Amino acid sequence: MAHIQLDLDGYTDLPEGKIATVVTHLEMLEKPALKPIDRPDLSLQQADKIDPEAYRKLFRRVGEPWLWFARLVMNDEELEATLNKPTNEFYFAMKDGEPVGMVELNVAKEDEVTLSYFGLVPEAVGGGAGRWLMNHAITQAFSRPTVKRFWLHTCTGDSPQALQFYIRSGFKPFKRAIEVADDPRVLGVLDPASAPHVPFLS
Repeated sequence: MAHIQLDLDGYTDLPEGKIATVVTHLEMLEKPALKPIDRPDLSLQQADKIDPEAYRKLFRRVGEPWLWFARLVMNDEELEATLNKPTNEFYFAMKDGEPVGMVELNVAKEDEVTLSYFGLVPEAVGGGAGRWLMNHAITQAFSRPTVKRFWLHTCTGDSPQALQFYIRSGFKPFKRAIEVADDPRVLGVLDPASAPHVPFLS
């Protein structure tokens, strides 16, 4: 595939079937004081063994409005290998016995934790559920005495509230990047009606 030179002072046309987002990287260098959130209807459950199909279903419910696709384009073997990596930890927000939110931490480095995925199904958003789940994510990340950095990235394809939510949670932006990828709606991975804030060019 031909490489396209990015114009840093203007517009750059993307090839057909591609999408681009501006990615913001954020980090937290110490655990902040956490405001308690009372959500007795929710519980946190760590998953030791994950069923790939159940995971895909939750991943799609949480991420389809924001064009999450990385795990959906994996075949069964790739996904199972990813889900079972010893450096990945999975936590689910549970309500009435069903998962309504997800936190994925990568602990590959001794002194830092990556928040790989974080989100709630649309019907669970509101009432402090996101803050409740983030409190748990921060607590889990800094439960390791060697951890000095907790970081993540979000992008303009994500919820418009995501960036400010992370900043209010105590993360500080430190880098920006542009990510170009195949549009998962063109690939047939997601429905063309997904993520209307990123227009589908048919």
